[in-house]
Amino acid sequence: MTAPAVSIVLVCYEMGRELPRTLRSLTPPYQTGLAAGALEILVVDNGSRQPPGPALAAGLGATIRFLRQAAPGASPVAAVNTGLAAARGGLVGVWIDGARMASPGLVAACLAAARLHPRPVIATLNYQLGPALQFDSARHGYDQAAEDRLLEGIGWPADGYRLFDIATSELRAGPAGPMLESNALFLPRALWQELGGYDPAFTEPGGGVVNPDTYLRACALPGTQQIRVLGEATFHQIHGGVSTSTPAAAMAVLQQGSRLYLRRRGRPLRTLRDPGWLFDARQGACLATLPRA
Repeated sequence: MTAPAVSIVLVCYEMGRELPRTLRSLTPPYQTGLAAGALEILVVDNGSRQPPGPALAAGLGATIRFLRQAAPGASPVAAVNTGLAAARGGLVGVWIDGARMASPGLVAACLAAARLHPRPVIATLNYQLGPALQFDSARHGYDQAAEDRLLEGIGWPADGYRLFDIATSELRAGPAGPMLESNALFLPRALWQELGGYDPAFTEPGGGVVNPDTYLRACALPGTQQIRVLGEATFHQIHGGVSTSTPAAAMAVLQQGSRLYLRRRGRPLRTLRDPGWLFDARQGACLATLPRA
């Protein structure tokens, strides 16, 4: 069997509402610019009472494999690594949170960006659906029903780029500004193996700050080049996640995660200020090539 060009590892837990949208947003015909057979998705369920199965793949234009984490826990790290071990694509993207929808050209853009460097670390940008970051908007009545109305209002999925009209960026200083994490991080499969996947030491609920840790470790590998993809993004659906439910919960996750990160790594958790190369997906070219700090 011919290996796909790209694999996506997607971890889910009790996402009966969110997962179907995520899968639809990641597969043709919604995802554009992909050759037939270019994409596989590995859905790794981390202990849902009713795990998703093949029925969700009906009518979607990609190979979708459904796996169950053998020993599910509060952290999604083991489930991510299960998916990484099973991925067959030359390029592999990780969704530690399966509630994140994609814009229509995201996968093709990451494939294009991967051709620019032999050791690319491809970081996509994070948005959250709603009028503000969800830990804030939830205090003012934003919930799943409000989000459903927003998506209905833009006619999703007819024009997936309209997600930008109803979402809030997680980057306060713009796409070239300091960045803490990418919630759809793409590396060549060989680089994931060199990195050792996600660090299993991050056993806290939601994995704590394992996603920032993975992003920072990947960019620190010798000879790698960070490439940030502009014009495409992922969009978080509200679902009561540990870092998006309330301001207090979000702060607690970051504070505890930062303390544990300092203990594990021997240095404070910092955002990455070097934006690397900025790849404009709409133009198919880098806007700027900036030196590494």
